[in-house]
Amino acid sequence: MPENITDAQFEEEVLKGEGISLVDFWAPWCGPCVQMSQALEAFAEANKEKIKVFKLDADDNPKASDKYNIRSIPTIIFFRNGQPIETVQGAMSQSSLQEKLDKLLED
Repeated sequence: MPENITDAQFEEEVLKGEGISLVDFWAPWCGPCVQMSQALEAFAEANKEKIKVFKLDADDNPKASDKYNIRSIPTIIFFRNGQPIETVQGAMSQSSLQEKLDKLLED
């Protein structure tokens, strides 16, 4: 399951994290964000040994959203060892998320 985090937890969980992590910048009122939640949950479950998956409410956590220039949601950012390596705007399917992760694991 994706873990909900806040601005206060962002540095510890994501920026100081090792390996690959994904942050879903979303909001409860965002239709595409809500539609994508099942795909994100399935992706997180299928890859729990390979990646940490986080959800960050962009409205309630403006620091991280501002830092990464989040202008539309959902926006997904993949991080490796705390550094952003891939940003995708818009809802993604489970298979699209998987393709991105598989490619990043090859690098």
